[in-house]
Amino acid sequence: MASKPSSRAESNPAAAAVPSLYGRALPSPPAVEFASAEGRRLFAEALQGGTMQGFFSLVSVFQTQSEPAFCGLATLAVVLNALRIDPGRRWKGPWRWFDESMLDCCERLDTVRAEGITFGKVACLAHCSGADVRTFRAAQATLADLRRHLLRCASSQDCHLVASYHRKLLGQTGTGHFSPIGGYHAGQDMALILDVARFKYPPHWIPLPLLWEAMNTIDEATGLLRGFMLISRKTEAPLLIRAVNCRDESWQSMAKYCIEVVPNLLRDNSVDNVLTILSRLVNHLPPNAGNFIKWVIEVRRQEEGGSSPSREANEMPFLKEKVLQQIRDTKLFQLVHKLQCSKQPCCSCSSLTDEDSISQIAASVCCEATALLSGNLSSRDGLFSSETCSGCAQVNDDGLKNVITGKVVSEGNGHVDKLSPISSTETCFCNSTLSNETVNYPSNTDILTVLLLSLHPSTWLCIEDEKLKAEFQSLVSTDDLPDPLKLEILHLRRQLRYLKACREKEAYEDTWPQSWEQC
Repeated sequence: MASKPSSRAESNPAAAAVPSLYGRALPSPPAVEFASAEGRRLFAEALQGGTMQGFFSLVSVFQTQSEPAFCGLATLAVVLNALRIDPGRRWKGPWRWFDESMLDCCERLDTVRAEGITFGKVACLAHCSGADVRTFRAAQATLADLRRHLLRCASSQDCHLVASYHRKLLGQTGTGHFSPIGGYHAGQDMALILDVARFKYPPHWIPLPLLWEAMNTIDEATGLLRGFMLISRKTEAPLLIRAVNCRDESWQSMAKYCIEVVPNLLRDNSVDNVLTILSRLVNHLPPNAGNFIKWVIEVRRQEEGGSSPSREANEMPFLKEKVLQQIRDTKLFQLVHKLQCSKQPCCSCSSLTDEDSISQIAASVCCEATALLSGNLSSRDGLFSSETCSGCAQVNDDGLKNVITGKVVSEGNGHVDKLSPISSTETCFCNSTLSNETVNYPSNTDILTVLLLSLHPSTWLCIEDEKLKAEFQSLVSTDDLPDPLKLEILHLRRQLRYLKACREKEAYEDTWPQSWEQC
């Protein structure tokens, strides 16, 4: 495994039979210690050549790995902080900051502490933490590729190269190791390794061809070659929908559903029409499926403990409404909605008049809006709405929209909520196995529609009837979706790819795994 402790002394310092250690002598050659006269000369020349641009942001946040097997986690924490990526959750006190202890979604910290972490799961962690990641196994790249990418990263502060290599090839003790590369000397063709195991070796320069040889080694834990990865900030606009990460309990059941259950359901020869397929997909959903897909605004508020919303957060409900309407305009949504309501009509459909239904929905949305404005999305206990009404109004120069307003009472104190846009497409919130949450906006049908659109297109190849397959593929195709919704769906599809990979022993490859939902 890539960062397994290299000796009993490192993994169990208390062992009486093993003497304690204070550092190691850096094998030189081939290495050149960074603090030596030669190392300082290489640094000055590389700085003059413009290939030390990323060094300063890395050094500003550099840390030593806190456990012998945490080199992958420490490396990633340094790189994420150097890129100024906001983790979106607290580290300590009010501060948001990446720390090794927070990088636990793709592999349990106890497992990493005992066994180390693989190349693929470090890449998966980087993605789950909000970075863009490109991986290069030694079998998929050449020394020239490494040199080209390192030159680009070393000349910029927007990208950092992480090396996964075997120490033995560098004459060092230990086995697999991760560290960020802090710079490049083009004239001498040497890379600066900022070794996160500073208790063992200081930062040092290494000939790039030798580092490549150390990358071109097999990790015995996976049987795959090591390599390098490029980690950078995401450049696309912030999105609204996200999947929960690997540490959420709902992921395990949903991963099995997406990878195993869905293909098996589609293989059944008795499946003869689209509604039958949809019915089976709904009936076999795990009980906690509704917790799987979240809206970013709700996740942020929950992670921040209901703190005051930012300007971006205040704008999100309007963007969310736009995307929700686009979801509800799809033919897939209409069929799922029809199926759910026909099978299990809700009380508002069967026993209330139209006027009563609208009033009830208005009251529900008013209470939810109040919870939203107060920063408390997790509960609406103690809130009830009176004097609710619905109608049409001009909203954000977008023409007439259905809106609701009302007086909301909380613990005896009343206040009037501002206008809140609502969608007119769906006023029936039908029961299903999707969620046990009290908030019905967005509805279960919204969530199921998004999930089906986000599954990889190869999923539907399991349908044996060619005509039915073509019909269903057309139904779940993203080709004709509006651009905002298409971006959300493709973003979520990439997230599912990473999360699916985290379920497996080796977590990430640049191409979609051939095993993904095969028939």
